[in-house]
Amino acid sequence: MTVIVVFFMLLFSGIVINLLYFVYAKAPTEINNSYNTRQKILAERVIRGKIFAGDGETVLAEQAMDGDKEVRYYPKHNLFAHAVGFSTHGVMGIERLGNYALLTSNAPVKERLEKEMAGVRNYGDDLYTTFDVHLQEVASEALGIYRGAIIVMEVHTGKVLAMVSKPDFDPNTVDENWEEISEDGKNSPLVNRTVNGLYPPGSTFKIVTLLEYIKEHSGDYEDYSFSCDGTFSYEEARISCYHGIKHGKIGIHKAFAKSCNCAFADIGRLLDPGKLLDTSEKLLFNRELPVDFPYKESQLSLSENPSAEELLQTSIGQGKTLITPMHLALITSAIANGGILMRPMELTKKTNYLGNLVEKYEPKAYGRLMSGEEAELMKQFMTEVVTGDGTGRRLSGLSYTAAGKTGSAEYGTKKGDSHAWFTGFSNVEDPDIVVTVIVEGAGSGGDYAVPMAKRIFDAYYDVR
Repeated sequence: MTVIVVFFMLLFSGIVINLLYFVYAKAPTEINNSYNTRQKILAERVIRGKIFAGDGETVLAEQAMDGDKEVRYYPKHNLFAHAVGFSTHGVMGIERLGNYALLTSNAPVKERLEKEMAGVRNYGDDLYTTFDVHLQEVASEALGIYRGAIIVMEVHTGKVLAMVSKPDFDPNTVDENWEEISEDGKNSPLVNRTVNGLYPPGSTFKIVTLLEYIKEHSGDYEDYSFSCDGTFSYEEARISCYHGIKHGKIGIHKAFAKSCNCAFADIGRLLDPGKLLDTSEKLLFNRELPVDFPYKESQLSLSENPSAEELLQTSIGQGKTLITPMHLALITSAIANGGILMRPMELTKKTNYLGNLVEKYEPKAYGRLMSGEEAELMKQFMTEVVTGDGTGRRLSGLSYTAAGKTGSAEYGTKKGDSHAWFTGFSNVEDPDIVVTVIVEGAGSGGDYAVPMAKRIFDAYYDVR
């Protein structure tokens, strides 16, 4: 009899623990599922909360009346289309990330009970984001009519200050234009390219290649020398520098600053493929990212005994390697932060509709992606891209310092078609922000992506 009682007590305890786990840990995730009809039930009982910008005052989303119809209103229209998202035909952006909070009321208990008894809806909680409206505007204007993405993050906190993806859409008209925008396969306006756009990293991947070379040649990497005549051949593989530029005799610093494909293809053939893959995965290729938004996983495929073509193409960021702008921003942020990656952060706090604090969100470290010494070396190399007459020289001689890496990433089957990349950070000695830019089909990163990044850095430091 005692055994039976103990068995049922344990069984009951297990049920209670499972229920508590679901309520407090799984409920928000399940509620956020676009297919969960519970959302509709909650919306009938709770007026969806507001979403604010980082200044704590600018409203980015709120409930409003359109005639006799209640609608979700986005005052900034297209500006935060992907970052804030929408809450019709499913949810995306902050609307998805904070869906449970927005549909949950933490109004005073007495008020909640009285309204529930009277059949009146309570007000849902409000969310405060990290988004800087001015930087978002500048980033959107900088990208202009181009397709692509820009992400801006604080180095030491991981706060996402701007997240721009184009083509975009007006979330106010998603409901009426759903068929048009959801079936637009050519422009894919619903895709948040910052986290779901997979692109060949091109020369920005030389950050990884260089890091691995330094690891394998810690005592003599400074002795590396190469004579670039615009092309490089190794076994059956042939690599060319961008537009066939001849860099002449260069060392490893100049090779990185000038983004010499030939030199980095030569460096690639000197590397241990297994160790290059291992270093890449430590930098979160083929791995989950500490990102709250739904995202695509970056990809790097390298055989145990790769062909010369596979190894050389991988070394310069081509081949089968793909990365999202967010992932590249994370790698850059870790370098700027002494090797430690902060988790991207889009929300700072949750309050009830009266402004009383319900929950505060603090910056959190994800972990170390590289040693402090390695991060410092990479920072020096990235600084020389700007100061050493490199491909990022448009960022030199300003009132602030900057460091970074450009990229021109070939795609498709047409020779010469390339995306323009830049990733970098400002205030090199004690970095402030990371800016990562991808401009689809534009060509040179130095010509297109760097000027866009400069406009954002200028705006951050209020350079006029």
